Amino acid sequence: MKKQFSIVLSFLLVCPFGYADGERDNQAANVRSIPPDGIQVPKSDRTMLFNELKKLEKEISDLRQGAVSDLLIPDVEIFSKAVRYALEYDEFYKPKEIQSAAKLLEQGRNRAASIKEGKAPWTQRTGLVVRGYRSRIDGSAQPYGLVVPDTWYPDSPYQHRLDFWFHGRGEKLTELSFIDQRQSNHGQFTPKDGFVLHLYGRYCNANKFAGEIDLFEAWEHAKQFYSIDENRVSVRGFSMGGAACWQFAVHYPGLWAAAAPGAGFSETPDFLRTFQNETLNPTWYEKKLWHWYDCTDYAINLFNCPTVAYSGGADRQKQAADIMAKALSKEGIHLTHLIGPDTGHKYHPQTKQQLIQRIDSIVDKGRNPVPTKIKFTTWTLRYNRMQWLTIDGLDEHWTRARMDAEITDASTVRLKTTNVSGFSLKMNPGCCPLDNTLAPIVIVDGTPLKAVKPKSDRSWSASFHKVDGEWKTGKRDEVTLRKHQGLQGPIDDAFMDSFIMVMPTGKAFHEPIENWTQLESEHALQHWRSQFRGDARTVKDVDLTPEQIAAHHLILWGDPKSNSVLKSMISMLPIQWREAQLGLGEKKFDSKHHVPILIYPNPLNPEKYVVLNSGFTFREYDYLNNARQVAKLPDFAVVDIHEPVTSQLPGKIVEAGFFNEEWQLKPSQE
Repeated sequence: MKKQFSIVLSFLLVCPFGYADGERDNQAANVRSIPPDGIQVPKSDRTMLFNELKKLEKEISDLRQGAVSDLLIPDVEIFSKAVRYALEYDEFYKPKEIQSAAKLLEQGRNRAASIKEGKAPWTQRTGLVVRGYRSRIDGSAQPYGLVVPDTWYPDSPYQHRLDFWFHGRGEKLTELSFIDQRQSNHGQFTPKDGFVLHLYGRYCNANKFAGEIDLFEAWEHAKQFYSIDENRVSVRGFSMGGAACWQFAVHYPGLWAAAAPGAGFSETPDFLRTFQNETLNPTWYEKKLWHWYDCTDYAINLFNCPTVAYSGGADRQKQAADIMAKALSKEGIHLTHLIGPDTGHKYHPQTKQQLIQRIDSIVDKGRNPVPTKIKFTTWTLRYNRMQWLTIDGLDEHWTRARMDAEITDASTVRLKTTNVSGFSLKMNPGCCPLDNTLAPIVIVDGTPLKAVKPKSDRSWSASFHKVDGEWKTGKRDEVTLRKHQGLQGPIDDAFMDSFIMVMPTGKAFHEPIENWTQLESEHALQHWRSQFRGDARTVKDVDLTPEQIAAHHLILWGDPKSNSVLKSMISMLPIQWREAQLGLGEKKFDSKHHVPILIYPNPLNPEKYVVLNSGFTFREYDYLNNARQVAKLPDFAVVDIHEPVTSQLPGKIVEAGFFNEEWQLKPSQE
């Protein structure tokens, strides 16, 4: 495939093989491909690698047939996948990677042989170890790297510290090069007695979307093998990894003992204007969707997450910490920001030591699982939890929600809410500081409510919901659809959990729609592979099983005539789609050249999504700068396919918006 490239600018990000972002990458009509084309592999080497790959894949197939734990098989699959992708998709970038590929195949075969013997010696080693897990999202094997401390041993009763590390931008950071690095390089930080988990993050997306879930899946896998102290877990990263660190710090503040973001970016609009020199013309719904990953909007959450930022004094990406400092200042918080004197895009040696000392001191103290006071904000139920507080419902998504909670004495909890319709309080066994001989009074926005007593094991839970503006005890009785965590949209949210693409086998109402659907479904599959490094599950509409409906979000391609699954549920979706006309509320569109894109609770399984005619919604232009990799479409849209597909859009968007909290169409939202 021929690919277009812009010149490589002199300013490089932290990964030495990453491209720089420059004004040439602001030309949406002239977009270079990511990943780029690789070098030519000699025919003899290609033949050798394919032959060795077949041998390894046969051994993996044998393991799957045997009684082998799926916790171990991905430890082998990551090697075959790394080489298969490099061979099939032209992703060798240096001659030495050819030799690396051969070594990885050999390593995979050695691991497979060990598993057949009932052994897995790499799971008991210290030092640099590469592991793999099976992703729930698409069933793919995903790699991660570990630095295992010399003081660890199997079945050790001692719980070790864990630091997550997020890597910098690397457009050539394939699985092959990542695995090779993680077996030869300890990385920037190796705390004594601590594990460091290096995330692949599904390639080059600043750990967003599936790259975000990568942390939790890798963490869950690692906990099956290693003793981790969950109160001494921190997040760290630099450049693109610094951006990832900001995001995890503000979205999941209750999980970390500390956060140490370095450089990177912390929001989209100001960074693109100042760093990328880009002129932005967002739609109203794109502006709302910036609230998903703009960390400045969540700054108050760092009230409960000790944070030490680092920047080089001469680094343009100092902008990330500067703008976060401004956002925190508005909340009355002074950001600890260490600045390397006269330093560009790297760590200054002496300042780095100061950073290490501060983070080590914070992590040694450990996370407080039940802080007396909580300050928490969110814009979506995707991020709804801070320690013992969980927001169950919002009055309106993509409008700021805020909760301040405080345990004021042994029998009183006070809470103040904004844009919240329901919440729960939960303290795990041994953690509740309330008097367990008394029924605590929970004062919500000035209204006192009596809750149940804490239990004898020092655990406690209580829920509250709002009815006609008044707070009541207990959870809301849900008799209708309502947005809740994991079922709140927008379209891109469906690709953060298990999904399957359902392909049509019939003829569409109109040939242009059929052609567009075919091209867009192929685009979705190809770009899921290239950008999120997995082979998406697919099934023909006529072959979809009840088990698949129960297990996955359904991504339906086609129209009610071409896709039998869509036909079976179309009357239960908030659109009318017939041969002559497409209806969305009171608005009507010509079905010959209009296609609906939407996300909605699946009528066949309301705890899962159904998505019509869309993969993830950012496209080729957005790959060129990680701050652009944000959701581009809301809960629903109508596409006029008379307008050609571009590097930014699947056609002309003639209608778009969000469903309300009951998944109903809103009036005009602009």
